[in-house]
Amino acid sequence: MSPVPYDMTPAVAPVERSVTLLGATGSIGSSTVDLIRRARDRYRVEAVTAAKNAAALAALARELGARFAAVADPALYDELKTALSGSGIEAGAGPEALVEAARRPADWVMAAITGAASLKPTLAAADRGAIVALANKECLVCAGTLFMRRAAAAGATVLPVDSEHNAVFQSLASGRRAEVARIIITASGGPFRTWPIERIRQATVEEALKHPNWSMGPKITIDSASMMNKGLEIIEAHHLFAAGADEIDVLVHPQSIVHGGVEFVDGSMVAQIGPPDMRVPIAHCLAWPARMAGATRLSFDKLASLTFEAPDEVRFPALRLAKAALTTGQGAPTVLNAANEIAVAAFLDRKIGFPHIAALVEATLDASAARGVLREPADPDEAVAVDHTARSLARDLLPEIAAKAF
Repeated sequence: MSPVPYDMTPAVAPVERSVTLLGATGSIGSSTVDLIRRARDRYRVEAVTAAKNAAALAALARELGARFAAVADPALYDELKTALSGSGIEAGAGPEALVEAARRPADWVMAAITGAASLKPTLAAADRGAIVALANKECLVCAGTLFMRRAAAAGATVLPVDSEHNAVFQSLASGRRAEVARIIITASGGPFRTWPIERIRQATVEEALKHPNWSMGPKITIDSASMMNKGLEIIEAHHLFAAGADEIDVLVHPQSIVHGGVEFVDGSMVAQIGPPDMRVPIAHCLAWPARMAGATRLSFDKLASLTFEAPDEVRFPALRLAKAALTTGQGAPTVLNAANEIAVAAFLDRKIGFPHIAALVEATLDASAARGVLREPADPDEAVAVDHTARSLARDLLPEIAAKAF
């Protein structure tokens, strides 16, 4: 396995690369499709999947000439099969169909399914030794030790798609792993970067969804506002780059131009910079170990300044909680992620206030520890079981947390 660049050997990309897109109709999947459209002679699409949008999936499968299309919802099988009628494209539905898509003979797999449903298909791709472009957090946050061990055993290559981890990935190529002093991931600081804590506590859903730089879905946008996204990225970096919690730093960088980097023992720092466009790291992974033409370029002459500051863990306690979960280990990161998803959904539904998000996550972690459910998952089913238990606990705690005043 080559999960980090210091293990990769120079190679020439194949003339045609076969690819599978798990989560083809989502934001990451759509950006990947955009890049494939720009280089159709370099890529052949083996399989595509979606959660629920059977019509869009069928249209995409036809356009890209996919051989197999699968929708996660079993009830949508007939709709998908009808939409593919006469195309010669095989149809599937349900969790096992997603796993089948991942097992199809593609050189490269984009793993962009969100939620716990991503674990088994992504593991299936890794288990057959594929190049896995990892775009979801759950595989590493919920089962990082298991996932990386299985990928290593199969000789898979794990490429990080997330802009910060991809930046670290590229920066690590400048030296040996033993020469790394620290890994740096950057954060925009979100919409509340300069707000006092009293104002943050009163933040509305609309205010939290106004990200200053990135266009993302509502869940990740709220995670950016709370800085839980950086907490989860610390956990991911730990597994991707075999780094301890004390080797990973977060820097707030409001311009979102420097995405991450590495400091070496001699004091040298190497960082990756680029526009805030997810097609840049996706293009790097799609063409790896070669390069391909991107969709956007950065104009240095239009950059007024690049600034950096330390994150404030008092105003943004999610960072502290994530670091504590990483230190605790075992199932704590799984509980952290599950509780956060319940909390964010409740906030978006206006059932709790913004400060209740971190409060619910912390309460769920404490309750999970007290009940002895922070076990290390030994297989995907155990990881899903810990996730489900944590979600149930978080839901039970929700009324109590919602009643708290801040």
